[in-house]
Amino acid sequence: MIDGALLVDKPVGVTSNFALQKVKRLLGAAKAGHAGTLDPLASGLLIALFGEATKFAGLLLDSDKEYLATLKLGETTATGDAEGDVLEARPVTAAAGEIEAVLKRFAGEIEQIPPMHSALKRDGVPLYRLARRGESVERRARRVRILELELLGFEKPLVNIRVRCSKGTYVRTLAEDIGAALGCGAHLAGLRRTGSGRFRVDDAAPVAALETMAPPERRARLVGLDALLVELPRVDLDAALAAKLRNGQSLPLQALPEGISAVYGPGGALIGIGRAEEGTLRPLRLTQVAEKG
Repeated sequence: MIDGALLVDKPVGVTSNFALQKVKRLLGAAKAGHAGTLDPLASGLLIALFGEATKFAGLLLDSDKEYLATLKLGETTATGDAEGDVLEARPVTAAAGEIEAVLKRFAGEIEQIPPMHSALKRDGVPLYRLARRGESVERRARRVRILELELLGFEKPLVNIRVRCSKGTYVRTLAEDIGAALGCGAHLAGLRRTGSGRFRVDDAAPVAALETMAPPERRARLVGLDALLVELPRVDLDAALAAKLRNGQSLPLQALPEGISAVYGPGGALIGIGRAEEGTLRPLRLTQVAEKG
């Protein structure tokens, strides 16, 4: 049984699921998932999860993300990225100083309307399927946070930026909105995820490199369950309380850190994650990892 995460550098041109299934086969894992989809046109960090680690996908999805993005000014497309047909072309007159000024307007909390070419669902149908049929439906604006937005370079018509943002941010939509603010339009020409929470693409292995590794070398790259939860507050329980929590019972405990915690039992055995509210610890995601010792 393989329990843990593998940091994968997904190449351009394949889906996240294609990359996931390939590394799943390479590791001989029985159960796999990932902590955040990348479009086929995007490359970069894909956190592949195996075994019990799949239970923490939601937690990892909530992490802030970092991207390097290339915007092409002067062209809007049907999909908001380089894959769609060009809808309109305009001259680009912006200078670097004007671009930097516009970027500052998008820092902090902003509202975004999710694109039609996205995996969000309407009545169980992904929006991108409706878009492919030429349909468009109303989408409610969502609040997201742009934590950092930095201009890395500008060589007309291409703008390179670094974005650190909250979950649920569409960099494609951000590119379109920046283009609209500049008055010339824009689409997302390239995207690379460089970070997710504390994990960095610098520590990830390309799929092609994983294929050439010996099995022990691939397994050595696995991130253990404890490492996935290291930034959470830790709660340690004795055997009796650990048994109650494993049975789904809530525990009244003193001096609990509010919110989500990593919960351990006797001998440092990981029980899972729990949520503490007003002095009560409730089980959230429990593992089936054998106890230590």
